[in-house]
Amino acid sequence: MSVEVNEQKPLSRNKLLGIAGVGWMFDAMDVGILSFIIAALAVDWGLNSSQMGWIGSVNSIGMMVGALVFGLLADKVGRKQIFMWTLILFSVASGLSAFTTTLTLFLILRFFVGMGLGGELPVASTLVSESVKAEERGRVVVLLESFWAAGWLLAAIISYFVIPADFWPIEGWRVALLITAIPAFYAIYIRMKLPDSPQFRVKEESKKRSVFQNIAEVWAKKYARSTVMLWILWFTVVFSYYGMFLWLPSVMVGKGFDLISSFKYVLIMTLAQLPGYFTAAWFIEKFGRKFVLVTYLLGTAASAFVFGGAETITTLLISGMLLSFFNLGAWGALYAYTPEQYPAIVRGTGAGMAAAVGRVGGIFGPLLVGSLLTKGYDISYIFTIFCGAIVIGVLAVIFLGKETKQTELQ
Repeated sequence: MSVEVNEQKPLSRNKLLGIAGVGWMFDAMDVGILSFIIAALAVDWGLNSSQMGWIGSVNSIGMMVGALVFGLLADKVGRKQIFMWTLILFSVASGLSAFTTTLTLFLILRFFVGMGLGGELPVASTLVSESVKAEERGRVVVLLESFWAAGWLLAAIISYFVIPADFWPIEGWRVALLITAIPAFYAIYIRMKLPDSPQFRVKEESKKRSVFQNIAEVWAKKYARSTVMLWILWFTVVFSYYGMFLWLPSVMVGKGFDLISSFKYVLIMTLAQLPGYFTAAWFIEKFGRKFVLVTYLLGTAASAFVFGGAETITTLLISGMLLSFFNLGAWGALYAYTPEQYPAIVRGTGAGMAAAVGRVGGIFGPLLVGSLLTKGYDISYIFTIFCGAIVIGVLAVIFLGKETKQTELQ
């Protein structure tokens, strides 16, 4: 496909945010539903903890490949085209996974779902970053990320009402997966309505550069420190996020709550994501990217520590809500901060490579939980590991990160 964008007028900030945000919301809906489906499949297919961990990890393997491949392509063919392709890929693969009857085939399709998800997220944040003014760029990207909470809420609602329901002869989790195929139709709308990044359109030289030149540029002396910082930060954040959040419903079941009650409690916890995003969106232009990342990640670590050791429903709910509040606020800042480290000519490459490294952490996080649970380790011990990982990410931001608040992108 060619990049047919020159005749399109720029969208207003709100329209751009709405179009990109709805795509982001569908991504979150798919990831959120997966965490509930893992718990349901454990019952229907008799999966053990290690097999459950592999479902989340294969998804992250796909996200790693997708972030790298589509990040590189975004600097060659444009942000808009990749945004569309990735939406179609993950939507179709997710819909097809509803018809699987074996774990192996389900895992293969989850790999392709992950590829679409992994490629779309950094590309969408890059497109939005390059399309708004410097003084509001951070806030708009965090607001874009807030659509993730809406997607998780949709996932929780669908999972609560659909997965346990009797659609004989079709299991509820299959119906839930079919619902996630809807974004394939939305991709057509994006193709018609969404212009490409203004910065990409004027960077004709980017189309003449090889992907190897772009990769080398990310590690040039001028950007090497930022690259190291981002890789550490992305790895620790994604490792802890997928290790904790993909297991939330299953952790609740392990603490003695039935599956339906667990879905309900996770839905309540998910509601706390919205104020997390909105406060981060306010603080990010007032106090800066580093302040939001450090503060919200430390809040995540503390909440995870309490959640892992919680024994009462009150403690679980409060610590779980705080975990959602701080962690998703930090994610918003991460997506705002990452594209600002590089010039437009390699921005997709730099953001995609950082996200790909993060997805490596997303592979090991769910596997670690499944492995340690199988060996009999307590969930409080496991969540302490995630706390330590998050602190490492905080230290990387403090000592290696630079403040990019309201700086003009190159």
